[in-house]
Amino acid sequence: MSEHRTGAPGRVKEVTSLANPLVKDIKALALKKFRDQQNAFIAEGLKLVIDALDLGWTIKTLIFAKSALGNPAVEKIAARTVAAGGDVLEVSEKVLTAITRRDNPQAVVGVFGQRFVPLKDIRPKDGDVWVALDRVRDPGNLGTVIRTVDAVGAKGVILVGDTTDPFSLETVRATMGSIFAVPVARTHPDAFLEWRKGFAGIVAGTHLQGAVDYRSVDFGTRPVLLMMGNEQQGLPDNLAGACDRLLRIPQAGRADSLNLAVATAVMLYEIRRAALKL
Repeated sequence: MSEHRTGAPGRVKEVTSLANPLVKDIKALALKKFRDQQNAFIAEGLKLVIDALDLGWTIKTLIFAKSALGNPAVEKIAARTVAAGGDVLEVSEKVLTAITRRDNPQAVVGVFGQRFVPLKDIRPKDGDVWVALDRVRDPGNLGTVIRTVDAVGAKGVILVGDTTDPFSLETVRATMGSIFAVPVARTHPDAFLEWRKGFAGIVAGTHLQGAVDYRSVDFGTRPVLLMMGNEQQGLPDNLAGACDRLLRIPQAGRADSLNLAVATAVMLYEIRRAALKL
């Protein structure tokens, strides 16, 4: 976005026009192509922006509604953005609506740099739980899984193959801020299977062919890698073959399967059962 900067970075600018080049750049972040080009993504809401900064994420631009002027928390986050070298835009409701594609947008929106963990840097220790998602398609599912990984104290998510974008507006919304707390890696199936060879714990997958009830496994204290298949097809043979255990969640009603995010949550709560106390 730097080529469109007017004046020095880290300044507050007032923007009311949808034709403003800065606004056009931010609106373009709705598309993956431009998110990747700018290595950026949008997160909505004051709390999310504060959490992201507290967790060390890089803010490129802070956008806030005129109505938020004078709010001490917004003023403070604006000062932090300026100190970090980011731009601060004070915008009209119309501009916020265009950026977020929502009729009742949040008063504060942040543009942050994307961040992935290299797969080779993931070396799970005893008690660590990671989730690998094969070709996850639905942004709501991916966001909900990231949120659930955060909730149960699992360590992170590995995206395998051609998956939906963890930094899309829909995914980020579904994470409810957990995108900033949960490490995400992405990889191809071959590289993933190579990495799995060095995994020192239990690799468990859910599979319709699974003969083992998911509640009957003692996961112990070793690292656990939970592999979950694509929404339509489940785990392909090459990934299912890399599992130590193929498990099934029993069903009693007419539905013969669970939503991917729900199934992942059920599995995570079972795997983390011993670690979760009220």
